[in-house]
Parts: sequence; C-alpha cells; structure tokens
Amino acid sequence: METHQGQPSCFIILGASGDLAKKKLLPALFSLYCNKMLPEDFVVIGFARSSMDHKAFRNRIVENLTCRYGENEQDCAEKMDQFLDRCYYHSGQYDSTEDFESLNKKINEQYPDGANRLFYMSIPPSIFVKTAKSVGASGIMTVEEKFWSRVVIEKPFGEDTESSEKLLESLSKIFKEEQTYRIDHYLGKEVIQNLLILRFANRIFEPIWNQEHIQYVSIKFTEDIGVEGRAGYFDQYGIIRDVLQNHLMQILALVAMEQPVKFDAESIADEKVKALRSVPALTLDKVTVGQYAAIEKNGIKYPGYHDDPEVPDDSITDTYAHLQLAINNKRWYGVPFYLSAGKALNDRKTEIFIKFKDVPYSIFHETGKTNTNGLLIRVQPNESIEFQMANKVPGLGMNLEKVKLDMLYHDEFDGVLPEAYERLLLDVMRGDRSLFLQKYELQASWDIVTPILHELQEKNIQPKPYPYGSEGPDHGCPA
Repeated sequence: METHQGQPSCFIILGASGDLAKKKLLPALFSLYCNKMLPEDFVVIGFARSSMDHKAFRNRIVENLTCRYGENEQDCAEKMDQFLDRCYYHSGQYDSTEDFESLNKKINEQYPDGANRLFYMSIPPSIFVKTAKSVGASGIMTVEEKFWSRVVIEKPFGEDTESSEKLLESLSKIFKEEQTYRIDHYLGKEVIQNLLILRFANRIFEPIWNQEHIQYVSIKFTEDIGVEGRAGYFDQYGIIRDVLQNHLMQILALVAMEQPVKFDAESIADEKVKALRSVPALTLDKVTVGQYAAIEKNGIKYPGYHDDPEVPDDSITDTYAHLQLAINNKRWYGVPFYLSAGKALNDRKTEIFIKFKDVPYSIFHETGKTNTNGLLIRVQPNESIEFQMANKVPGLGMNLEKVKLDMLYHDEFDGVLPEAYERLLLDVMRGDRSLFLQKYELQASWDIVTPILHELQEKNIQPKPYPYGSEGPDHGCPA
C-alpha cells in the first residue's frame, strides 16, 4: 500500500468556510496530527470565496479543535498552536482558473522540490464540475512522478442514474479514477468497518448467513431533529437521495456481499456491485414516504417541515422513507431487506438488525418465546454488537424469555474510537480506496432507486404526514 508518510504534503480544503470543514475535516486533521499520523512537513490550505486572512481562518478553526486522545491541557494547547501555524487561507472563486493558478504558485514557492497534494471538495454539488474544470486547467493537480495528487468528493453524486453518470463522465475527464476518492463517511465508522471482520473472520456466521436461516434484515437510520438550517439543500434531494441511496445502500451491500478474493478496494467493490445488481429496481408498492408535521407536546411546539421558511408550500419532499428490497441471488432469495430513514423521529440511532427464523419445531413452543434470535449491530450512538437468544427464566417453572449478549465498544476496548473522517483522510493519504465508493457500485445503487424517485415526482405522490417526534408513518412491515 502506498503511504508516502514522510513526504511533504498539502491538504487543500475547497469550501473551507463551511460547516463540514470547520466541524469535521479540520478537527480530523488535528487529531491525526496529535497521533503523529501526518507527515512532519505539511500545510493545510483553506480555499473559499469568503474574504479572510490567515489569522481569521485560524480563529475559526480553533473553535472546533479538541484533544480527544488524552493530552493534558498544556500539551493540548501546544499542539493546537503548532497545528494552527501550518494552516493558511486563500480566497478565490471556484470557477476561476486564475485563482487556482495563484494558489498553485504559492504552493510551488513553499515546496520547490514538490509535495503530495490532497484536494477535498467540500462544496455544493451544483459547482462540482465548474470547480473541477478550474482545478484541472490551472495545473495545480500536476505533480512530479514521485509525489501523488488526489481528490476527495463529497456526496451527493448526482440526483438519479442519468445525472450521476453525467457527473462521473465530466469528472473523469479531469481526474483519473485511481486518484478519485468518493467519500461516504458512514464507511469510516468503526462498526461498519467491523462488518467485514464479523462476517468473514468468524466461522460461526457463515453457515447461517443466508435465506435458510434469516427471516429478514432491517437497516434503520433515525434522527430526532428536523432539517434545521439545511432546508434549502434538503428540499432539493429528500431522505431517499440524502441517506438511503448512499449510506444505507452501502451498509446493505456489506451485509449481503460474498467474501472478496482479497482485502483490497477492487475486490471489495466487485462483490458489493454483484450484491447491488441483484436488487431489482424499487416499485411503488414497496415504498412508504412521509413528511413530518407540527405538534405541541408538554407545552413545547415542534415545527412541521412546511413551517420552515425555506420549504416551498407545495413541497412533496420526503423526510421519511421505508423501502422493502429483495436480493435475487442464491444466498438471499426470498429474504426481505427493510431500509428506513427519517428526520424528526423519536430517537437518534443507526442500527442493523438480522432477524433469524424460528427453529422448525421447538419442544418449548408452549412455554414461552422461542423466535427470539437476532443480531443487532448499533452503528451509533453507543456502538455495540448484541446477540439476542432464548433463555430460561430463573425459577421453578420452565418459562423462556429473550436475553441479550452484548459487546459495547467503549467497555470492551481501551482508547478513543476514531472519528470516521480521521480514518478516511488517513486512507486517502495511504492510497487505500477500499472504504470509498467505486463508480460501478454508485451506478448500481442509483439504478435501484431512480425509477421510484421519478414515479413519486411524476405522479405528485403526497408523503404521509407523521407527528414530529413519532416513529414515522405506518408502513405495514415488521421492521
């Protein structure tokens, strides 16, 4: 695996004045610095349209920096100062080749012998292509052969199959596939990475990980807040595009895929694509969409989606969706996969639940609960793995109840769990694309949801209202 850990490196964040850069990317780079995972010689360059000097940029950065790995107060302050001294700001227009040429000149002056370059496009999708063309035309991506140049692109990657393919084609003319890292931060979460270990390093699961033994699979994403501050963006996409097509579809692929021949990006992507291409396109009878409505509870008023001033009065954008998918291959034929995601619900969590079938015949069927076997994988919060099984209730009778055997990450393992962006940025530096979306799996996931997205729009199907803070609208499925 390519590392170049000791080579000088530039981390260039496009959209450096935005929330993602401030709250996730720069704190992640700082954590890597604290853990001595960055090269000795590096700089961080923020690029955005806002007018700002280096000092003002550093003041914005420091607000969100934390020492997560046990440094004392004095060491933490010293490391912050050292990190901030390497942070610079360059103001410019995203569609201006001249502004990127100016930035390139400054980098070349600081590193006349060359340096690695990591570009993070933390910018609105509407300006992806224009920005990429400016970057490409400026020559800033061109480096000497002994150094690398890579670009990280944030979702959404299009709005449907056609727009995604056009975006991929446009960007491929500027960036090579091997230097393109399409990020889905969910793939950097510790529990999601552990899915491959759980499945393929434990023999106990392989014989029962199929349609003979599994009744259904449920993958849920819930938030207990609405679209506060993001309504303008969210209303263009909805929950299916914003969460289901990417985060949850990637989780589905990891749950359902066959074991890859090797642990590398291409082999993993090959198996994920095979799984996704076995999923038929969604039909309307397998989809429930909802939109949260206002409610007053305990004297507190919770606004509905249409109460947000940035939401059009006639908006039919989905804030909740429940999908029932099938995977038509030998392993999964007949097993429903339920994917659901929603905002303004009664909890904040992301979970994977594998529900196992009941035993064909149980001598205990009259004494209590026997159909209790399940594997719950909690992605957030309080990361854990929990196995559910039947157990005798202590006492003189023969009564059965469901019990839980669980492993909490924070209890089982010492140390701080790395944030997703820490792991993913480190993988970009290492040249490891295994946790990033390859273009064929992106196409396969869009093919599943595109027909239903068009049908919902063309037929002007109204989402079912559900109260803010509820479980969402009824979808008639067991999970």
